[in-house]
This record gives sequence, structure tokens and C-alpha cells, in this order.
Amino acid sequence: MDNLGISIVTIVIIAANVIMSFKGFDDRIFFEKYKFNVGSIKRGEQIRMLSSGFLHADITHLLFNMFTLYFFADAVVMILGSFKFIVIYFASLIFGNLLSLYFHKDEYWYSAIGASGAVTGVLYAAILLRPDMNLYMYFIPIPIPGYVFGIGYLLYSIYGMKKKIGNIGHDAHFGGAIGGYAVTLILMPSLFTTNLGYVGLLAIPILILFVLYKAGKLN
Repeated sequence: MDNLGISIVTIVIIAANVIMSFKGFDDRIFFEKYKFNVGSIKRGEQIRMLSSGFLHADITHLLFNMFTLYFFADAVVMILGSFKFIVIYFASLIFGNLLSLYFHKDEYWYSAIGASGAVTGVLYAAILLRPDMNLYMYFIPIPIPGYVFGIGYLLYSIYGMKKKIGNIGHDAHFGGAIGGYAVTLILMPSLFTTNLGYVGLLAIPILILFVLYKAGKLN
């Protein structure tokens, strides 16, 4: 998609991620203290629900998340403004970690890090606000409609959750997307009138997750 520039709020969030992540690369005690860990959170260290979203496993992990944020953040900022963008970012981060905590509540050793939940929430918000946007991927020679990418991404996340694919927090990605979807609709309810069809389409993976969970198919 075309990007017309980068807002101050996007720069600040990217800078915070870079500073925290590099601190974590060099200081293992710092990293362990602020990463997402089910046991520690249940013992009262709720700060990890927020701080873990600014830590990354390595430079590749950090770059991937920050490039994705760079490409989608200002689509949200331009339409909703900086304050509402911040609300979506942090709500998505927290909601992603809440879903992870819920699905791994009995796994006290479970740990995770990364801005993926927040970034996925911003991505989903951008798609919801601009469903006509086209995304380009190096391995696919044709543009992909934003809403097709959003639905496909969450369906893959459900599959990843079910099959436990890779060392990836699929549940945090999914939770972040749900957060971005819900908060964007709360902040801009006119989307129910202007983009109702896309609102419904983007809700399909969320409904599938709910049905699979109720049917006990995610274990």
C-alpha cells in the first residue's frame, strides 16, 4: 500500500520498541523480568502484560514487526488521529496478551515476547478502515485486497493455534486482531453503515474461533 509519510506517534512507538528490545538483547535479567510469563503474571506482575509487547527475540523479529507497523500505522492515524491510534495499539497489545493468558492459564512456564499482538491489531484496524487497500507480497505477483489478507491471516492463526505451529504466539496475534477490530468499531461506529459488508466479513474468523473453542476443537 502507499504510505504518505510517518507520524510522530508512530516514530515514538517504534523508538520505544527499539530501545526496549536492544536493552533486552544486552541485559538478560531485564529481559526475563519484563517478558510475558504466565506464572509471574499470576503472582501479580501485571506489568508484563504491557512490557512484553516492547521486547523482541532478535533483530529480525523486531524489524519484521516494526516494518509491518510502519506500513499500516499511518492509515489509522490519518483517519482516526493519534490519540485513537494509541488506544487501538495498546488495547490490541493487552487483548492479545489476555487471550494468550486465557489459553495458557495452566501452563505456568509459558512465556512470550513481541509487539505482534499490537501490530496485528493496527493492521486489522487499517483494513477495517480502508478495506479497499491492496497489499503486495514479494512471492505473490498480484495485489491482495486488504480484507482477503485479514481473513486469511486470522484463519491461519486459528490453524496455528490448533496445530501449535512454530515458535509463534498465534493466540496473541488473534487476540490483537480482535482488539483492533472491536476498538476500531467502538471508536468509529459509522463503519457499521459505510462498511457493513466488510465488518461482517472480517468477523468470520472471530466467530469460527468462538465456535471451535466452544466445541473443544482447539486443544
